[in-house]
Amino acid sequence: MSQMKLKLWDERADQAQEALDTLFWNDEIGMYNIETPCPNGECNTIFHYWWMAHAVDVLVDGLLRTGDSRYAERLASLHQGLLKRNGGVWPNELYDDMEWMALAWFRAYQATGQEAYKETVHILWKDILTGWNGHMDGGIAWQKTQLDYKNTPANAPAAILAARLHQAFGDAEALVWAKRIYTWLQDHLVDPETGFVWDGMNRAGDGVIDKDWKFTYNQGIYIGAAVELYRITGAPGYLDDARRTFRAAVAELADAGHGGLPDEGGGDAGLFKGILVRYSAELCKADPGFGAAEDFLRTNGDLLWARGKSSGAALFGTDWNLTAGGVIQLSSQLSGIKLLEMLAELETEV
Repeated sequence: MSQMKLKLWDERADQAQEALDTLFWNDEIGMYNIETPCPNGECNTIFHYWWMAHAVDVLVDGLLRTGDSRYAERLASLHQGLLKRNGGVWPNELYDDMEWMALAWFRAYQATGQEAYKETVHILWKDILTGWNGHMDGGIAWQKTQLDYKNTPANAPAAILAARLHQAFGDAEALVWAKRIYTWLQDHLVDPETGFVWDGMNRAGDGVIDKDWKFTYNQGIYIGAAVELYRITGAPGYLDDARRTFRAAVAELADAGHGGLPDEGGGDAGLFKGILVRYSAELCKADPGFGAAEDFLRTNGDLLWARGKSSGAALFGTDWNLTAGGVIQLSSQLSGIKLLEMLAELETEV
């Protein structure tokens, strides 16, 4: 061990990553089990493509934080396992799923320099762009079998990805796409009065906006898109958008008493809080003077560790107010790790 004092959140992130590796990883399939315990891999009845994308993301977090080659080795194994499980190709039927996968492998490419990861991103980006069409005045569809249903999950991550492709490779067309997608989203699915982000529109073919679907992750990905465009352009309006939506998210979704995020349920919803957490951290980095976002992360981190962690290993359920126990799904474990990794990234020595 170095002479440097061990950082609090760094140590906690290590414990959570260790639980992920020892209690979820399945060598036989080259992927993570979708829950623990999972005797003989019997829980893996469904291929959660987009959960695995977020598993890639937390591996990149661990690699960037520690430099430990174990994370790079696990990334390589997961890349092969996912490709095999998806039939030897990367695209699937859901545009939002592909966006999450592309974002994750893009970060993996930047962290490792592995050309195979870069190739994965470009394959997916080409397919993602086929989702843009004229239904509802534009926007990327949610899935290939329902091209007239447009939602935030299929558009905000695409704007983030496009912005990052531009930043990394100087791709001028990607920047055009980032701005186009962001503008469509802002015009159609962001409450002009508050900045709160709605989920989608025309789901039932009636043009209705699903304003009652109030999810943490929609706020996070819009914040993320605004932050990326601010980084590129320096235009303060994007940062204003991010701050406004962050405040709206906290006011609408966080507990008024202690500031904790809600239990949104298991399954896919187990990932939602982690997505808001990740892009709130990006807001912190882009706007260090905006202390509300860092305070929010620390509040939820303290809550997660004091109340939401299991009594044994660093396992996390969907409710950060209650001790985790029983079956733990991969989705909620990843959200907990995201929070700890973001706090580890932001912390100073203690």
